[in-house]
Amino acid sequence: MKIICVANQKGGVGKTTTAVNTASILNSMKKRTLLIDADQQANSTDTYRATYEGEVTLYDCWLAESDDREDINNCIQHTEIGDIVAGDPLLREAEHKIAKDPITGLMSFKNMLSKLDGYDYVIIDCPPAVGAILQSILVASDEVIIPVTADRYSLQGLSQIWETIQNIRNGMNANLKIAGFLLVRYNTRTNLNKDIYAALEQIAKNLETRIFKTYIRESTKARESLAARETLIEYAPSSTTAEDYVAFVRELIKNTK
Repeated sequence: MKIICVANQKGGVGKTTTAVNTASILNSMKKRTLLIDADQQANSTDTYRATYEGEVTLYDCWLAESDDREDINNCIQHTEIGDIVAGDPLLREAEHKIAKDPITGLMSFKNMLSKLDGYDYVIIDCPPAVGAILQSILVASDEVIIPVTADRYSLQGLSQIWETIQNIRNGMNANLKIAGFLLVRYNTRTNLNKDIYAALEQIAKNLETRIFKTYIRESTKARESLAARETLIEYAPSSTTAEDYVAFVRELIKNTK
């Protein structure tokens, strides 16, 4: 079972779109895949047509008091798109709960996932923040995908997430790997995007990682699909963005074997 998280401390960089479409495309390739929504906004949950209302969620199998904690297998919702553990607004309590016992707290996500069985991939949509939730997920993960938009503000925060990853590598997960930077909403026709790409190449080299060869071209279809509660391969399978995500997932699978 390969555990891959999609993370960036900056919001609005296509993180949820990447997580949802990666998981759904893996499912379409007959890879048994579980999506975990670790963001209290629960956008991945909504797109997967799941819900946190009246259902057991990630909070219940991860952060609830031990006497009330559910087995993660009981928290999986089986939707038309695929399997998901729903996000929950109660995840806002994570920082406080993990801080009570940092070592045990940071190991708790990994311990929860150890009870899973039968999946080829677990894709985790992380919240847009560097905090206890992300650190706990990094402890449990094999690889990190970092989506990046082609703008200078997006590049400025990469050192912070790199430092967080390095701290986890040096402590509780020496095998953690950055799968690579994924350029999203990329336009090859603008000089600014080309300049950003060149800068990102140097950053990737300095951080001992790479940029995925596949980049995700900009289109309105990605935003429309989220609003319609559909994945791209459902909503607009022939769109350039859907084609790019399929190519990206193939590259990801090839590089994670």
